[in-house]
Amino acid sequence: MSTPLQYSIVIEWSSDDRAYVVILPEWADRYAMPVASGATYEEAAARGRNALENYIQFAREEGIALPQPKVYQTA
Repeated sequence: MSTPLQYSIVIEWSSDDRAYVVILPEWADRYAMPVASGATYEEAAARGRNALENYIQFAREEGIALPQPKVYQTA
């Protein structure tokens, strides 16, 4: 993917799932969350990135506007 990813990826441990789960905050109104999980943090991060890349690709192919990325604001 040529465009840098500027979207948030939140990874949290889920005791219920006994795995790390991935939430994509900017996409939460479009897709059910969590979007991915993994036995390790690294596995969850890779799966979350893959899901994010797919969501961006699908939106572009369908001509749907991408959500606005959240931007960290310094004080």
